Amino acid sequence: MNNIGKYIFFFMALSVVSLTACEGSGDGKIVVSQTAIQTSTVVTSGYAPRNPYLADSVAPIGHINSAQSTGVSHAGPSGPSEALSVENGGLTYTHLGPAHFGYAISPEYANGKRVIWSNGGDRISKLDYETLQVIDEFFLEDSPVYEASEGAITTEQADADIRWLDLLPKWPYTGLGTLFTSVPMVKKYLGAGLAGVYYLASSDNILYVGGKNSILAYADADPENPQSRIVLKNEWVKPPEITGAFNSMNMTYDGWLVSITDDGWVVLISRDFSEYQAMQLTGAEVAPAWNQKMLDMGRRQGAATWIRNGPAIDEYGNIFVPSLQHMHKITWNGEKLSRDEADGAWVVPYSNDGEINVTLEDVLDPDTGKPYTFVNVNSGTGSTASLMGFGNEDKFVVITDGDEVMNMVLFWREDIPDDWQQIEGAPSRRIAGMLRADIGRDDAEAVQTEQSVVVSGYGAMVVNNAPASVPLKQVPVGAYIGLAGHHPDFTPHGIQKFAWDPAARELREAWVNKEVSSANSVPIVSAAANKVYTVGARGGKWTLEALDWTSGQSAFYYETGSSRFNTLFSGVMLDQEGRAMHTTFHGIVRYERSPD
Repeated sequence: MNNIGKYIFFFMALSVVSLTACEGSGDGKIVVSQTAIQTSTVVTSGYAPRNPYLADSVAPIGHINSAQSTGVSHAGPSGPSEALSVENGGLTYTHLGPAHFGYAISPEYANGKRVIWSNGGDRISKLDYETLQVIDEFFLEDSPVYEASEGAITTEQADADIRWLDLLPKWPYTGLGTLFTSVPMVKKYLGAGLAGVYYLASSDNILYVGGKNSILAYADADPENPQSRIVLKNEWVKPPEITGAFNSMNMTYDGWLVSITDDGWVVLISRDFSEYQAMQLTGAEVAPAWNQKMLDMGRRQGAATWIRNGPAIDEYGNIFVPSLQHMHKITWNGEKLSRDEADGAWVVPYSNDGEINVTLEDVLDPDTGKPYTFVNVNSGTGSTASLMGFGNEDKFVVITDGDEVMNMVLFWREDIPDDWQQIEGAPSRRIAGMLRADIGRDDAEAVQTEQSVVVSGYGAMVVNNAPASVPLKQVPVGAYIGLAGHHPDFTPHGIQKFAWDPAARELREAWVNKEVSSANSVPIVSAAANKVYTVGARGGKWTLEALDWTSGQSAFYYETGSSRFNTLFSGVMLDQEGRAMHTTFHGIVRYERSPD
């Protein structure tokens, strides 16, 4: 997810990481006043080639593919707008318990069937693909959620939570009431942080989940039988010399699992866990001290770590990782990792201007021999790296940077063209495009996102996660847009797309839509439908939103209403038939509307 995400990006309030860098500020509010403003559009159809070691399905990993583009080539639903519910047959919903931030669709079994895997806060779930009925659950009895609740969360417990969240927005002046109701739920269900969030399903139908200090492999007890129980097949525990907590999962095109620690270690592990390779990123010697300093300053775990986003991987073994202030390209030739320029690796800075000033007393700057000092910096990019351009197209790695008002940034991921001139204001000649992503607000003072950049062809899109108001400055922004994101007092609005023009070799704004909400979801784009799908809210009711990818205009929306269908920082996906699906506060939902 995470994206995923990102997921991808999913952060905690009062233990949950904020989804923006605008904490304690209402300046990020988007004024809803106009529809999409289109300035230019360049569309291509290039997508990353399928990774043969990921599950042969349309959703093997949180951000869809190893390139982390969060885009698919097949069609999604086309509307029209309508209200959908379980009762009218428009939705299929299954209770899974809390903290499921995505799902993976398995490859086909010999009998043609598929299953859906999902990892959550108190269990690993396996569902029948066709019915969404639970086949088996592997309960995580040592997990914080399971222990705090003295067992797995039941349907009855979930329903009680949802009733409160649905009730309050029906009346005026209930914003703070909704917020205060949601905070204990967030602490209870999401307090474990990002451990166990990241996942992928492999071509041999094993679900790999990244824990804090290990990688776990779940599988069928009988690999030939989709109805068999779940077993923990294996676990790889990182050695003590690899410091930091894992915060990502991906797969190389030759079948090695890839995870990064927040201390800057890139780790490749064979799928049978028999061998591994690890390498520390350039500059990561400061990471443990930086991470501890951020905790000492009151930043939440994961909110400002030296590495807080996952890698994107191309078909040639190149691994792209954003750190606090740099983008790194690491090469893998099937035998060794390298950060050597002679092997094609590189590391370049990106803009990260902010108000953080710290000195790391225990780490010496090799250039000065004095304690390492950061002056006027921010907490780095909030987005997972995404790849743009394949085949004969111009090729980039894409992020939003760390500036208070973020920029959309494209880096040349291969050789920089000989005649390329460094962009004015860009910190590196490798930057091919750098434009302010203010969601159409010239006066914005702080706009950041923790969602990955959604990429299709040469288009790249970001969403606004700043709540409409922040009445209590001490409460993290993520609390407002998570379980309280449907309340009109807090619902964020605004989506912005950029596009690379290959003829002019220039990044341009394509459009801004200031009206549509994407409260906390990771969107997905369908090339065949030419639409992007996300989850937002209208008038206190949750919705699935669809926008035209070319124009940015609202195409249609499905009103679902209840907080039962809140994405809660997970991503929308399209299943094999093109139906929208996503995990929710306590479960998973499928929208029973197929493409035309």
